[in-house]
Amino acid sequence: MQTLTTDILILGAGGAGLFAALHAKKANPDLDVTIAVKGLLGKCGCTRMVQGGYNVALSPEDSVERHFMDTIEGGGWLNDQDLAWLLVETAPKRIRELETELGCFFDRNPDGTVHQKAFAGQTFDRTVHKGDLTGIEIINRLAEQVWRRDVKRLEDHRALDLIRTADGSELAGVLMLDMRSGQLLLVRARATLLATGGGPTMYRYHTPSGDKSCDGLAMALRAGLPLRDIEMVQFHPTGLLAGEGTRMTGTVLEEGLRGSGGYLTDSEGKRFMFDYDPRGERATRDIVSRSIMDRIRKGFASPHGGVYIEMGHLGPERVRREFKGMVERCADCGFDLAAGRVEVIPTAHYMMGGVEFNADCTTELPRLYAAGEDTGGVHGANRLGGNGVANSTVFGGIAGDVMGVRAKPAGALPEPDQAAIEAARERAFVPLGRTSGSLPGNLPEMRERLYRIMWDDVGILRSAESLARGIAALDTLASDIAACGVADDSRRYNLTWMDRLNLENLTLVSRAIAGAADFRKDSRGAHFREDFPRTSDLASSAYTSVRFAGGQPQVTATDVEFTRVRPGQSLLRPAAAE
Repeated sequence: MQTLTTDILILGAGGAGLFAALHAKKANPDLDVTIAVKGLLGKCGCTRMVQGGYNVALSPEDSVERHFMDTIEGGGWLNDQDLAWLLVETAPKRIRELETELGCFFDRNPDGTVHQKAFAGQTFDRTVHKGDLTGIEIINRLAEQVWRRDVKRLEDHRALDLIRTADGSELAGVLMLDMRSGQLLLVRARATLLATGGGPTMYRYHTPSGDKSCDGLAMALRAGLPLRDIEMVQFHPTGLLAGEGTRMTGTVLEEGLRGSGGYLTDSEGKRFMFDYDPRGERATRDIVSRSIMDRIRKGFASPHGGVYIEMGHLGPERVRREFKGMVERCADCGFDLAAGRVEVIPTAHYMMGGVEFNADCTTELPRLYAAGEDTGGVHGANRLGGNGVANSTVFGGIAGDVMGVRAKPAGALPEPDQAAIEAARERAFVPLGRTSGSLPGNLPEMRERLYRIMWDDVGILRSAESLARGIAALDTLASDIAACGVADDSRRYNLTWMDRLNLENLTLVSRAIAGAADFRKDSRGAHFREDFPRTSDLASSAYTSVRFAGGQPQVTATDVEFTRVRPGQSLLRPAAAE
């Protein structure tokens, strides 16, 4: 095993990780900053895949208070209000930073002002964008700026486990695997940022790329850290349904389609959303997703088991102009988004829950910071479309600022627990060369089991019966994965081994999701219980915390602190609220 020392270690190279690196170097240019990423910097992560845009209050008719109220009400009053306020208050600063310092160019109105489009669940059109390829614009510019600076990169490096000190009092380092060589690497740092992103790829239909496997959340659980509101998994209502055998199925057809006036129709051509919500297609993502699933259950599904989105009534030329990327993507799959109709289905998109963290991005484990989709509390029970990339850039920048001040290159680094290193090494390497459970097809079969369990039993519509079935099946699956070997003992680019590690992490986080979903006996935001369909009293809202103890998820509840506004109240003046 090799060892590397650095002042700041950043796990992940999405919006949160890259912003953190830039801000840390700005706070203290002399710091040694290292980014570790599972793929290639600038080419992986969920921020790059963002189509829709970035929510920010820029217009004189809009306000930070209005953005805040939309975020809190959309989040079912489960948000940490101080974190949500920090999000909306800092977002305007980040947009100006992205444009004036980092080189991003967003779409403009004829008068030169930044164009902002409509997104569902919001009372004002505040989503800044670059066509429907906003994430590529942001990540390309961030990556260019990181490459310009003295930031070390560990590409194709997989984080295996967080390593505490021998007394468990703080984080000492991270055990990593260089996937190119198969060599273990212990990275010791004065401060470490967990910014690996979420990625709910445990569901049959999902938007993130297949290499996203909740690694950060799984490492946090193994390190004994609590996850907040992890049952809150967001399903984007309109994932492309292109049939079996193509990875295009599940990819997002973004929120702006419905925001600009797109219709959702069933197999009989009925526009059905107004049967479920007075906002129609512009209802929040959780409502639209449940409505689609109800329509499918009632027998009005499209040929591939979904519903349709239609845009042609807006004018094909307008659709091609405003949604060029999606029109081309659909055309590649044989669909005409501009003039015809395209089959869609809800697709697992985002984890509202994650590691409990503070406004300065610290966690309960000293020296460990967290930002972006690895964290919980900002979005509550439901994230507004457009708030995700804002979350990553806002808190990534804050983490970089704080670490840049605190990670002073002086004094000895904490000593890692050798027993913890050995346990992490054993967990990762034990399947190699073991023939038990390694018959061809075993891993794909177990992945299919995970898809089936999570989609059918821990999905959009939940009940005590389905969750009990899912929890039992996940426990069995976890045992089967532990017993599954990988016959090829090569450590270099062993993709079967990587698949097994991915599946192990996904199953661990899935067990946390199922446990928290079973614990929450009401319906709130993305979490819907058919046996408890009503939302409990908002004034007594409580968030869940999940830790693993004795190999099982242990769930507790904590009352939400309404630090800025209470249910039934508003920060808006009456005239602005109308």
